[in-house]
Amino acid sequence: MFTRRHFICSGLLATAGLWLGGDLLGAPQTAGETTYTVKRGDTLSVIARRHGVTVATLQQRNRLKGDRILVGQKLVIPGTAATVHPGLAPVIAATKKLRVDARRWRHIVLHHSGIEDGNARAYDAGHRRRGMEYGLAYHFVIGNGRDSREGEIEIGPRWLKQQRGGHVRSSAVNENGIGICLVGNFEKRRPSARQLAAAYSLVDYLRDGLVHPGHKVTVHRWVDRNHTVCPGKNFPFADLKHRYQIT
Repeated sequence: MFTRRHFICSGLLATAGLWLGGDLLGAPQTAGETTYTVKRGDTLSVIARRHGVTVATLQQRNRLKGDRILVGQKLVIPGTAATVHPGLAPVIAATKKLRVDARRWRHIVLHHSGIEDGNARAYDAGHRRRGMEYGLAYHFVIGNGRDSREGEIEIGPRWLKQQRGGHVRSSAVNENGIGICLVGNFEKRRPSARQLAAAYSLVDYLRDGLVHPGHKVTVHRWVDRNHTVCPGKNFPFADLKHRYQIT
């Protein structure tokens, strides 16, 4: 039986949802998901850790614009198997051994390689031949199935040593930007579903406490305007903007 108090509380939560973003009364669940009701003292990061998911995953699944939540709000908790990409395990293991200054990293920049061949080792050798002091310009490379597994996330020395990137013309963005390269020429084709799943999982992982709170998720052509088409006209820009609320 619904009481007057129930209707008042529901109305307040629905109104607050318009302000905070998302549905405070709870979004519909799908298989493998659960619902959690926010309690006094909860934070989004605490809830995420408790359920083994990232803050970014909770925000995306519940359409939250920030990290503000209200007591009584219902959050859908995605199943961990559906949210953690298998290729992320080596990245997590390696990063746990690093001292990462999250305040330094203010950009996450997505690229394509522009060619269908290659992997982290091949690009590292090529960049060294071009005189790049630290070798591989990117922090991560995501394979296309030719010279590394499709969707495999390769970790570059610049991430392991927490060094500046060399992946854009902007010195400032190289200094504080994490470069992620998807192998392939996306002027001619779309990135594969496995590559995109790996890329989004990696970005979500980095956003969960490893980058500055005011960071930007972007692509090469938005950083070096009028100088490059990277990551190619067939990259799913609209999906990226929607997923990370890029305006």
